[in-house]
Amino acid sequence: MRVLPTPADVSAATPDPLVRWAAQALLPGRGGAAWAHGDAVGVLAPGLNRFDRLVVTGPVDDVAELVRAHARPGLVPLVTTATAEELGWPVRGTFGWMERTGSLDAGGRARWLAEDEWDDVESLLRKANPDSWVWPREPGASRWAGVRADGVLVSVGADAWPAPEVGFIGGVATHADHRGRSLSTEVCSFLAGALLAERGTCGLMVDAGNAPAIRVYRRLGFAYRSVTALRDSL
Repeated sequence: MRVLPTPADVSAATPDPLVRWAAQALLPGRGGAAWAHGDAVGVLAPGLNRFDRLVVTGPVDDVAELVRAHARPGLVPLVTTATAEELGWPVRGTFGWMERTGSLDAGGRARWLAEDEWDDVESLLRKANPDSWVWPREPGASRWAGVRADGVLVSVGADAWPAPEVGFIGGVATHADHRGRSLSTEVCSFLAGALLAERGTCGLMVDAGNAPAIRVYRRLGFAYRSVTALRDSL
């Protein structure tokens, strides 16, 4: 099993954007680690999107060896759903990872929000997306974008958990009174355009059953992959 010490080493070993996103854990002070085994690559990413994760890609037999070598209590292995089905190991949950490359011309009314607007972001999230995994002034979000209507913040999203080569969108929410007006599309288009320009690839996570959100992201050029979190008792 070969150690991959930097995000660049991970990117050289796999083109998979999900694993390359997790490789931010190899930045100084993050406490992560990464390995290659056969044609599989895995990244141990503490605190990534609220969980200590072991994100792995590659052929199922190589993935199995890598996960067995590094699984521990409290660590959530994350693999494609197709790999999880072949492994047959206990499953914690299945959801979507969506990704795209290239460029995106945003347009619209969305803009970066100043830090003195973050209280408004928190207020909107509590009303429109109280289960958000991204919040102002907590680990994860580095910037927030949003749209105001008549001076009131009505739609937001975050540049969250950014990796050197892969941006990530989280914390998307639109006030219930303003839904159906493409505001989330404007915010996500703005975020994706900025992150693609800065990092080359953009990803996000979405509930598998959230068809409206998946449609929005697909219209913005994101491709859907089903991923599965395994239980730590393998």
